[in-house]
Amino acid sequence: MSNDLDAIDKAAKTLRAVRDTLSLRAGALHDEMEAAKRKSMRGLRASVAAVAQAQADLLATIADSPQLFVKPKSIVLHGIKLGYAKGKGRIEWDDDEQVVKLVRKHMPEQFDVLIKTTEKPMKSAMDGLTVAELKKIGVTAEDSGDVAFAKDTTAEVDKLVKALLKGAEEEAAS
Repeated sequence: MSNDLDAIDKAAKTLRAVRDTLSLRAGALHDEMEAAKRKSMRGLRASVAAVAQAQADLLATIADSPQLFVKPKSIVLHGIKLGYAKGKGRIEWDDDEQVVKLVRKHMPEQFDVLIKTTEKPMKSAMDGLTVAELKKIGVTAEDSGDVAFAKDTTAEVDKLVKALLKGAEEEAAS
């Protein structure tokens, strides 16, 4: 029995070592990305402000010359489509329940088209049911017995490590 535990101990030690290496590399990558982001942020903010100002200036210039956009209503200059277009409009309401109630009252024949009704089983609620209860409602429970697992107990850079592992698994699968 001690031989089996020795093998498990050795495998766990190997897993710890390779996870630590991965964690260090992922942390270094994260630090480099954050440094690059900080380095570029001032320039990006300035560019965003310049684009917003240039767009506002162009829209103001177009608004001052509506006669140029009768037919056609729009043109393309320097890869920018500009001119006039029919406004899409916007609809809003304050109270979802009130709109549902009024549609049901005034337009019952269009209720299914205008109102979204969602009926979907909720896994989180079903987690508390027994296997027998799940079977009654046509739900199967998989891996409900004891399952071997190995989970890292350290939280250092864990989200980034999970994302990298998921990306590596997806690459391996394709």
